[in-house]
Amino acid sequence: QVQLVESGGGSVQAGGSLRLSCTVYGITAGRYCMGWFRQAPGKEREEVATIGREGLTVYADSVKGRFTISKDNYKRSLSLQMDGLKPEDTAMYYCAADMVRIRGACAYESWGQGTQVTVSS
Repeated sequence: QVQLVESGGGSVQAGGSLRLSCTVYGITAGRYCMGWFRQAPGKEREEVATIGREGLTVYADSVKGRFTISKDNYKRSLSLQMDGLKPEDTAMYYCAADMVRIRGACAYESWGQGTQVTVSS
């Protein structure tokens, strides 16, 4: 079965850095839409950064210039480098992917269990 596993979360002071990783199991290597999402207590899920089938990246305005998303199609892995972290970045971070569509709009249907990121002042 398809399984997404995140790692790299933790607690850090404002201004610090973390690198999140996600590995997808149970699929063949290929070009997939993948992305990172987050959800803080009492707030709706937010799209943080996505990377398309051909590598096009899109970032939320709140993280632009601070976060960098990347993927390895052969290793089926996804990363998020987070620099200059702020308390408002505190949330559960989820890895997601579209493993069905080969063209057109991405629909993120496969999700990991999440990894917690906590940023203190």
